[in-house]
Amino acid sequence: MSVEVLDGATIFNFVEDKEAFEGSVHDRFARLDTDHDGVLSYAEMVRELQSLRIFETHFGVDVKTDPHEIAIAYRALFGRFDRDSNGAVDLEEFKAETKQMMLAMANGLGFLPIQMVLEEDSLLKKAVEWESAKVAGAAA
Repeated sequence: MSVEVLDGATIFNFVEDKEAFEGSVHDRFARLDTDHDGVLSYAEMVRELQSLRIFETHFGVDVKTDPHEIAIAYRALFGRFDRDSNGAVDLEEFKAETKQMMLAMANGLGFLPIQMVLEEDSLLKKAVEWESAKVAGAAA
């Protein structure tokens, strides 16, 4: 993990760079597709969601959560990605929902920079690295 400074433009510009964004999303998809069948099953998506522990912690502190409520939330999140409701998420579905989520984060952040703790392999971290590379390239 690292502390990074970003704003909505950091995310928006990363998403708009089709090559950079889609390459990062493809890499994430490939990492999640553990059986290499070209689609993400519910089990593959849930493993990722469980590793994030977004429902089990509150500001880094473990909290007691109802397993039934967590299962409902996981199923709903999976449903957002599985746009054709066939029980699996293909790369195009994954890319489309990931883009929507990233743009929602960009809109929520707005134009004021904030500091945020980011996981090393997260798409937000990739956006920060992309922006840093663009700035370094422009300065050179």
